[in-house]
Formats: sequence, C-alpha cells, structure tokens
Amino acid sequence: MKDIIVDDLQNTVDEYLLRHKSVLDIMTKIQESSARINRAVAKSVTECGCIRIDATRQETPPDATIEDALKSFKTHVEGHLCDNCKEVLESEIGNNIFYVIALCNVLGLNFYDILLKKNKELHTLGIFNML
Repeated sequence: MKDIIVDDLQNTVDEYLLRHKSVLDIMTKIQESSARINRAVAKSVTECGCIRIDATRQETPPDATIEDALKSFKTHVEGHLCDNCKEVLESEIGNNIFYVIALCNVLGLNFYDILLKKNKELHTLGIFNML
C-alpha cells in the first residue's frame, strides 16, 4: 500500500505547479534550488557561524575493513545549526523536493515508488551501494 502522505504531496505539487510547468523550467528550478541549499549551508558557516567546516582528507588505516573505514569517515561539520539556519535549510530543501516531485509528475513517475526502489536498493547492496 502506497504511503498516503507521499502520494498526497505528489498530487498537491501537481495541483499547485502553475508557472513552471515546462520540463525545462522544472529542471532549471531544481538546479536553482540546489544552489540555494548550498548557499544556505555556506551562510550558516560564513555569516551566522553556527556551524564550522573543518575539511581534510578522509584518512583510513591501510588494513581497515570497509566497515572500519566507514566508521572513521567524518562529515567535516562542527557545531549545530541554529534555529534560523535550520529553518532556512528546511525551506530550501523543501523547495528542492517540490521541484523533484514536479519533475516526476511531468515525466509520469511516481515519487513514492522511486523512494521504495531506492530503499530496497540500499538494503540490498548495503555498504556497497555507493562505493
């Protein structure tokens, strides 16, 4: 049984997407919203300062197993998003999801089915999924 919330969201996106109905508009809106997410993360670091990025090469011992290597990898993010930055990022990520769902609608794809397929793939391949 499909998840009612995800299906409802997909139907709502279809109902309210008016101006950017062209697949080309939707693709560029996805790109724009991705850039806004990146900008919001950067502003959390450079303007607000609630988080800090301390990025260095990911180091793993030469004799480490894949599981050990995954445990040693770092996010490079220090600190926590303040309420304002969290709200901005949630909004920007929500906008991105809106346009991804709009793309699904234009191409006749079911967003929930894509989520299920990806979840199954992740569980099937486990840590080998993204190597």
